[in-house]
Amino acid sequence: MKIVIQRVRKAQVVIADKTVSAIDQGLLLLVGIGPEDGQEDLDYAARKIVNMRIFSDADGKMNLSIQDIKGQILSVSQFTLFANTKKGNRPAFTEAAHPQTAQKLYQDFNQILSQTLPVVTGEFGADMKVSLINDGPVTIILDTKNR
Repeated sequence: MKIVIQRVRKAQVVIADKTVSAIDQGLLLLVGIGPEDGQEDLDYAARKIVNMRIFSDADGKMNLSIQDIKGQILSVSQFTLFANTKKGNRPAFTEAAHPQTAQKLYQDFNQILSQTLPVVTGEFGADMKVSLINDGPVTIILDTKNR
């Protein structure tokens, strides 16, 4: 799994000019699923994300987790995180998981997260317009294969 974690003040997903999901303070997750990913990856990523201390405390130090601030998560499926750009000018996406597999794992991942925090999502496979106000900015890349 590859996940881009963005600390946000606000974020939303719009599909066909309709807002389908929105959050205030929390995390926007862009979630890519690879063909080798499984339950261990889901559990590891969820545990890291809910405990990652990337929110500021009273002294302005990144010392608080999303749980500590009672934040929200907006999770968006993002197969393009597995783009291969080695040859030519058009990325290849053959390193991403098959859509059926990816959709199941993506749903399972969001279910794990929702046991701890409020989670809203985009729509798997849809043409989404994602907007955000990045807080910091703080953007972190988590790759479950690089533990």
